[in-house]
Amino acid sequence: MIAKPHHVFGRFAEWDGLVSFATRTTSSAQLGIVSGRRRMGKTYLLRALVEQVGGFYFGATTATAGESLRQFGAALAEFTGAEVPVSFESWDHAVVYLFGLAARDRADAPLLVVIDEFSYLVKAVPELPSLIQREIDRFQVEASGVRLLLCGSAMSVMGGLLAGAAPLRGRAQMEMVVRPFGYREAAEFWGVRSDPALAVRLHAVLGGTPAYRRQFLADDVPATLSDFDPWLARTVLSPLSPLFREARYLLAEEAEIRDTALYHSVLAAVAHGNNTRGGIAGYIGRKAVDISHPLSVLEDCHLLVREQDVFRAGKSVYRITEPLINFYEAVMRPSWARLENGQAQQVWARSGERFAAQVVGPHFEAMCREFMIGDGIEMLGSEAGFGEVGCGIVPDSAARTQIQVDVAVVQPGSGGRKAAVSMMGEAKWGVTMGVGHVDRLVRARDLLAGGGVDVSNCRLACFSGTGFSDALRDRAERDPHVLLVGLGQLYGSKNG
Repeated sequence: MIAKPHHVFGRFAEWDGLVSFATRTTSSAQLGIVSGRRRMGKTYLLRALVEQVGGFYFGATTATAGESLRQFGAALAEFTGAEVPVSFESWDHAVVYLFGLAARDRADAPLLVVIDEFSYLVKAVPELPSLIQREIDRFQVEASGVRLLLCGSAMSVMGGLLAGAAPLRGRAQMEMVVRPFGYREAAEFWGVRSDPALAVRLHAVLGGTPAYRRQFLADDVPATLSDFDPWLARTVLSPLSPLFREARYLLAEEAEIRDTALYHSVLAAVAHGNNTRGGIAGYIGRKAVDISHPLSVLEDCHLLVREQDVFRAGKSVYRITEPLINFYEAVMRPSWARLENGQAQQVWARSGERFAAQVVGPHFEAMCREFMIGDGIEMLGSEAGFGEVGCGIVPDSAARTQIQVDVAVVQPGSGGRKAAVSMMGEAKWGVTMGVGHVDRLVRARDLLAGGGVDVSNCRLACFSGTGFSDALRDRAERDPHVLLVGLGQLYGSKNG
């Protein structure tokens, strides 16, 4: 296996997958699709791959079909060592030449070909996927060493390459989505893992997007928790910073989004806590049926995710997946004119409650669910299995209320086995948790048991960003079914 360069942070699984694809020794042509939202480091990763294994790299630009063809010919000439650019009559000619090059000169060895920002090319040359499909099919029979990677950031476009009746459906041997760093890896990347309170706040604003630290902020990192407020004022909230308008650009860059005002309103609804279809429609003054398309597009763009209620079939809520967009909609957009006028400190001084309730609080809940998908599942023991990790609502008809369960681990029933709940948890960012939080979970557990759910091995977990009362700690010591999870545990310290 070819070692990952030291300058590429993390991405171990992605690197191994790309190297395996690029060095595959089969005699037929191979196709791979690499996608991911912008700023994830896809280009950085693919360039490092080309440097390590050799091959041809072409980065498309926003250009006409003719200009792109000339750029492609120039890049091929540089790769082959030709003295003059390769002149192509059409993209049909260019694709045939490219596959022929791999068959003619490298039929006995893999030839890696990377076409980056492929969505730009598809916009200018809509027939390009069909042309590639024809050559892929041809070189499934004839010998070819081509290992073609198509990469792009427009998620709706890249996702459609292999969907439905698309020409390339069924032709790819690899499909990779380069995602943001998880919260632990992001803290390591920013150098703040030893300060979990700072790490959570930083991740709630910028998430795990690699480019924000080096390309956007030139390694301007908050040194301590006390530096977080001035750091935010001089970076994300400053009109002089490239991050100031980044949330708007992320939305505008998606090819399927036309009416950005409508999409911003949908995202604002979710950021302000209106996370059901009906709640979103009511917030923006539309009928629920009218927002079906915007919701689908935002899901396809990986900007929204629909999370199923683990306790109620057919019920779901929406969550914004990009923290910077959530921060923009909740904190920046309502005070945009003041921020543009350079009043970052004044705006931020009045945004603490909103930041805690609409940004860090929901983000902390999502982090706790991520923890339970990973290392946290070990707390439940082997009898818990893996199960489905999510959130949900337990109706309490007697009290005429609903109990929100922020983190749950559920095993669906099958055959003669009842559905089982291995864990129910409540996550609070800015509140010292007490026995009342456990009592709510006990009530939810009893209600589920009354509905026929197996809760015999159900743990009750409190996740806190602030701490736990002495009474709650005493209860956890006496009751092995009560679990307390602090920031230290979330970030990998057993003393948390």
